[in-house]
Amino acid sequence: MASEYDVIIIGAGAAGLMCAATAGYRGRKVLVIDHANKAGKKILMSGGGRCNFTNLNSTPANFLSDNPHYCISALKRYTPQDFLELVERHGVEHEEKAAGQLFCRDSAKDILNVLLTECEWAGAEVRLKTSIADVRATDTGYRVNTSADTLTCESLVVACGGLSIPTMGATGFGYDLAKQFGLSVLPTRAGLVPFTLHPELKEQLSPLSGVSCPVDVTCHNQHFREPMLVTHRGLSGPSMLQISSYWQPGDTLSVNLLPTQIIHEDLLALRQQKPQSTVAHYLAQHLPKRFAQAYNELHGWTGPLQGYKNSDLEQVADTLGQWQIKPAGTEGYRTAEVTLGGVDTRQLSSKNMSVLERPNLYFIGEVVDVTGHLGGHNFQWAWASGVAAGNDA
Repeated sequence: MASEYDVIIIGAGAAGLMCAATAGYRGRKVLVIDHANKAGKKILMSGGGRCNFTNLNSTPANFLSDNPHYCISALKRYTPQDFLELVERHGVEHEEKAAGQLFCRDSAKDILNVLLTECEWAGAEVRLKTSIADVRATDTGYRVNTSADTLTCESLVVACGGLSIPTMGATGFGYDLAKQFGLSVLPTRAGLVPFTLHPELKEQLSPLSGVSCPVDVTCHNQHFREPMLVTHRGLSGPSMLQISSYWQPGDTLSVNLLPTQIIHEDLLALRQQKPQSTVAHYLAQHLPKRFAQAYNELHGWTGPLQGYKNSDLEQVADTLGQWQIKPAGTEGYRTAEVTLGGVDTRQLSSKNMSVLERPNLYFIGEVVDVTGHLGGHNFQWAWASGVAAGNDA
């Protein structure tokens, strides 16, 4: 005999658990299935173990999608303030790090416990270490054959994430299911991911591994002013992770190393006031010492400024303000925080996340083609899409 449920949710991550609690509170008999041995693994590792669970300034402009209007409805109906109220109701202590970015004060476990407690109170069952053999449509819903038994449900919600961080158990199962039911899946790639560099530049920057400095990075008319971190493999830090979602192989990044300075005017003034000063002195005033020294050596700027013509100083300013870097690639899904692309949202209802031609099948969270910027936006999409589906499934 198959066990019968009203709603089966595949994936015990942020979106799946949020959806389960929401549907459970509506009196639906809900089961969440996940092949992992622990619920919410990405929640636990996010934000350096303290989970950047939302962003108070989150708007649809913070999301990438081939169908940019799709996310607007769900995000408007379940806001960062709504999730914050839930967190505070559970007594979770939190703090705002950068503008709008809310983190747990103690541990990401606090957010996972909120979700699991909500599921428990709503009567939603969470079953781990359960893999799915196949899913079939029936006259009344779906039959799900698992490693343990056969289950049936009226509504099926796919919340099993994307391809990022396979060591956490990420697979392409959600995309396979979408294709099985005739949906198109847009090409996927790693997003919010560090860059790798070609051997020559990597070697030149290797002494700077661990050094961070605030920059403004531009690619495809998108720019982010946040710290850049040099690593032993390449470039990381918030600015690089953010721009990676817009970068395509072969693209060049333009990096302004001194975004708060008018560099050319600074150099002209310095030459006039202190002719014996050097470019190295100028860099040391505005950049971390190690970075200033290495960057100066990289470009061979020697001698006092009085020996530099106006055109020379212009060239120095251009190099500092528009440092052209052509990454070799990215570190890929291994370290990517999110997966770009996914289930084409043109086939889904923006009201409840259901498939337009199959109203009892839903896709939520990272598996769909909606990807947020760094800073809590992807969690906000998980909560909002989970609630939208949970109120209908």
